Amino acid sequence: MENILFDRIRKDITENDVVLFMKGNATYPQCGFSSLVVQVLSQLGVQFKDIDILEDSELRQGIKDFTQWPTIPQLYVKGEFVGGCDIIREMYEAGELKTLLESNGIKVAA
Repeated sequence: MENILFDRIRKDITENDVVLFMKGNATYPQCGFSSLVVQVLSQLGVQFKDIDILEDSELRQGIKDFTQWPTIPQLYVKGEFVGGCDIIREMYEAGELKTLLESNGIKVAA
């Protein structure tokens, strides 16, 4: 089962430039941490694929196993794991997230 789930995760993060595994979706985040990352990405004007881990219990654990990262949300840019809420917030405040996105060819509005 793990290989199928990991293959699904790999497919999502390689076929989409920016992917956020989160609780809820971009329109209705189901936790404050997910909501904060959605707000950061929205502030930057970044289009992203949101994946609701609450809809699939195997995915909820699988994404944690995939990254060896214990918390949700998890942000990926161009197939690479960037981090969770605290890291994303800190990178945003320091201007590093904008730089990372732009250096990967991601259009940023802000």
